[in-house]
Amino acid sequence: MKIKNILVSQPEPQSDKSPYFEIAEKNNVRIDFRPFIHVEPIETKEFRKQRINILDHSAVIFTSKTSIDHFFRVANEMRISVPDSMKYFCTSESIAHYLQKYIVYRKRKIFFGKGRFLDLMELLDKHCVEKYLVPLSEQHKIEIPELLKENNVNFTIAILYKTVSSDLSDLQMINYDVLVFFSPSGIKSLMKNFPEFKQNDTIIASFGNSTAEAVKEAGLRLDIQAPMPNAPSMTMALDLFIKEHNKNNK
Repeated sequence: MKIKNILVSQPEPQSDKSPYFEIAEKNNVRIDFRPFIHVEPIETKEFRKQRINILDHSAVIFTSKTSIDHFFRVANEMRISVPDSMKYFCTSESIAHYLQKYIVYRKRKIFFGKGRFLDLMELLDKHCVEKYLVPLSEQHKIEIPELLKENNVNFTIAILYKTVSSDLSDLQMINYDVLVFFSPSGIKSLMKNFPEFKQNDTIIASFGNSTAEAVKEAGLRLDIQAPMPNAPSMTMALDLFIKEHNKNNK
């Protein structure tokens, strides 16, 4: 059967120019959006148990906009005034620009990579005397602390928020031709909300190696994987798959 409807486990894009809308129109499919997970803060009293003093650090490494929000949230709740001398290292330029929400943007104190955490290593090596604080989710990528250790970076991991499964009970059933996931937490949410879920002919798409592994570990079949050489984005992978699938199922 042709692919007629897709569920993307993320919030609906705010821009009308999103590639998802182009895919829907071009391939005559319906694409719905529904976050399978959401972020909850680690309360200040829980953070105190980590025995971390923010002001003991001279620099902060941010891997997401969410980590920025929760770093400044905790600092505000603990009435900590983050000094102007603090340096900020971000995995991408867009994350770095997001800092303007909280501080006066000064390029001399803000550094950013090209999107991957690995890209930061060269920058951190040039600033090897700093003591880094790394705000992360409770469910963070293990390669982050591993890379920092391998490169002899002086760092402290601060758990400031957690990713939890959203309540999807209003969906009742997952009656979609394609389900699209972007994190292992999304797969966990699927199985938690729908413990009787049977994949059958449902096509599952995943982005990233860790998500692909989570699909397989859950005993599910992985049909679409991104990024790939011919499809560096999820939207490109979906577009290619839909064209081929629908051509063969006329």
